[in-house]
Amino acid sequence: MTASFAQVMLFLVMGIGIIILLTAVFRIHAFFALLIACFVVGLGVQLPVANIITVTKQGFGNIMQSLGFIIVLGTTLGVVLEHTGSTKVMATYILKRIGEKQAPLAMSITGFIVGLPIFCDSGYIVLSGLNKSLCKRTGISVIIMSVSLATGLYSVHCLIPPHPGAAAAASAIGVDFGKLILTGMAVAIPAMLVGYAWARYAGRKIKNVEPTDAPVVDLTTKSPSVLLSFLPVLVPIVLIGIKSFLAIETGKTISAWKQVFMVAGDPVIALAIGIILAFCAVRTWNKNVVGKLLQEAAEKAGGILVIIGAGGAFGAILAATQVGQHVSNAVNLQTLGILFPFLLTAILKTAQGSSTVAIITASSIIQPLLPALGLDSETGRLLAVLSMGAGSMTLSHANDAYFWVIAKFSGLDMRSMLQVYTLATLFMGLTTLGVVYILSLVMM
Repeated sequence: MTASFAQVMLFLVMGIGIIILLTAVFRIHAFFALLIACFVVGLGVQLPVANIITVTKQGFGNIMQSLGFIIVLGTTLGVVLEHTGSTKVMATYILKRIGEKQAPLAMSITGFIVGLPIFCDSGYIVLSGLNKSLCKRTGISVIIMSVSLATGLYSVHCLIPPHPGAAAAASAIGVDFGKLILTGMAVAIPAMLVGYAWARYAGRKIKNVEPTDAPVVDLTTKSPSVLLSFLPVLVPIVLIGIKSFLAIETGKTISAWKQVFMVAGDPVIALAIGIILAFCAVRTWNKNVVGKLLQEAAEKAGGILVIIGAGGAFGAILAATQVGQHVSNAVNLQTLGILFPFLLTAILKTAQGSSTVAIITASSIIQPLLPALGLDSETGRLLAVLSMGAGSMTLSHANDAYFWVIAKFSGLDMRSMLQVYTLATLFMGLTTLGVVYILSLVMM
């Protein structure tokens, strides 16, 4: 018996509701929430239990095949950069170039660059000491400095692989990683600037909080050079970008040197090269330290991988219900275009807090709807992922772990965070959607 449109929609909404309820209210790990949703939706549309198990296994396995190495290596690169102090060296270098009077802009740019390989919460924790030190030295408000740094990190976290949400969405929808990284960086710049501008504007109205535990940061000893600090971040991006441009020449004879770049530009190889360069930032390594560092990276990546795998399983179940065909037959989605992926992801993000869970869940729903949305082309799929990235920014508040990382490490109260940081994420998401819309007019 084939499920009706009403039946499919009812259990799709129920599945999403279960994910939100379990993760946001009961604080159940997203892996179990997504797995439970798979069975609720599958049983609701009358799929046999054996089929549900088979489909979830296949969905989990497919996403691991495409993303497993990338997430592990991306996480490892971030951990090594933190441990070697390269992130703080980059921050100090940018600050010297821009000047202390423009310290908030310097922290925003630092967040943008450091956030390319490092998750936003880790990046904020690593740079919080430097941030507090600059607040004390320059006299600039903690809320301005903190939100400038936080939004810089956040802008790339939501849009660019190897961050798990963007990577999973690109894999599910079929978007080239290199093109997404290059386009995502360009799209993230306006978002970063809007976050910075709002921090400066709204932060002036908030009473300044004296930063606590703010020692003057001294990076003059045992720190890697500026060049060695930046190379692990920049080289992988350049290699992946080169491969994307060379891939346009598919079908033509590729010379030997181009083949080298095609191999080196594979995201797995490029990230591995970045890790090697990050290790080179320190002259001598203790084998015990290296072992602990790699173990920390593997354990951190494991927690992310199980969520992404469960998201892939949920996507496979939705595909088995033929939700795309049902919706496209009932609703004229083409008039919504890139607005629909944004709205869906923004609702999920606002409701349950995690940008990663929001974009993974949304990509599972959007993938079969691409033809109905008029986005079933190479450019359309790229714009769909960027639109979902914009939605995953909108908006961050008290149910988001990153919200509390910023508040606790900066000593900011809830009201100040909501007035400055939460509104900043709203404006960032809307700005990003506007930029993606302009791109759609130019590229499609």
